[in-house]
Amino acid sequence: MELENHPIIWSHGIAVVIPSYRVVHHILEVVNAFGPEVDVIYCVDDACPEGSGDFIACNASDPRIRVLRHAQNLGVGGAVMTGYRQAIADGARVIVKVDGDGQMNPTLIPAFVTPILRGIADYTKGNRFWDLRQIKQMPFMRRIGNLGLSFLAKASTGYWNVFDPTNGYTAIHADIAARLPLDSISKRYFFETDMLFRLNTLRAVVLDVPMDARYGDETSSLKASRVLVEFSFKHLRNFCKRIFYNYFLRDLPVASIELLLAVGLLGFGMTFGAWRWWLSSHTGHAASIGTVMIPSLALVFGMQLALAFLNYDVASVPRRALHPRLNHRLPPADTK
Repeated sequence: MELENHPIIWSHGIAVVIPSYRVVHHILEVVNAFGPEVDVIYCVDDACPEGSGDFIACNASDPRIRVLRHAQNLGVGGAVMTGYRQAIADGARVIVKVDGDGQMNPTLIPAFVTPILRGIADYTKGNRFWDLRQIKQMPFMRRIGNLGLSFLAKASTGYWNVFDPTNGYTAIHADIAARLPLDSISKRYFFETDMLFRLNTLRAVVLDVPMDARYGDETSSLKASRVLVEFSFKHLRNFCKRIFYNYFLRDLPVASIELLLAVGLLGFGMTFGAWRWWLSSHTGHAASIGTVMIPSLALVFGMQLALAFLNYDVASVPRRALHPRLNHRLPPADTK
């Protein structure tokens, strides 16, 4: 059977994308668990050294499966973007991304797609932290890492209402995916968080879906030191870009003025205070009360303005789904 060439018969408009790299021990169990609500399953062989594409083609009998192949490894993000492009071209309505390592329960797909089909959300993602009893199943270091990354992701993406940003169980409306700059989204492990940043630039609504943490015998190639350095830099980059896009390029609310004043006052307070402290320590002359009060007041007022800006930013999380207001699909944007 040549699985790649079977015609697609859409019933619900739901497509599933599975990045396939070193998952031959789990992939058949995953694809066999999808229910009738799924119309097509795109398995993307990301130049897998185990030959995932050939393995699926030879051993899977589900006619909904399509095997897509990469000549070279593009990373999990690159594989997902390939699946997105194919699903959009084939006319999918909702695109679900599921990993092929067996961590994600395929029976949860209705919970992910229902908010999108009802026009409540544009993008849904799993949250493994909703049940405190289930968190104990997560390895301790991964638990700590996710907590830290979640806070950084809230600031860089602007979605203060979501958690567990590295969770790869997601669903997106095809009309929203078609408007994303797919070529600009990170192709490696940062892509889940980068997706949230790109969605915020569209003002798309993102919703968490509660799910249990499932861990088996899979192995992770992520190193904590690499994640800490690389992800921190990328979070800072996305934070700066988001602030510029939303508060100075697209709009200029009062919060923009609060931010500028906060940065100016905090910068002045720290610089002036540090300089006066250095001068006093080297000359032996104590600073006057007035000299001490100047940086102190600058820091206090700067912090108050920063908190006011943060409060505005938290309150401005998108809450009205975008895709019901789109009349037609557009080609991917070229925003860099």
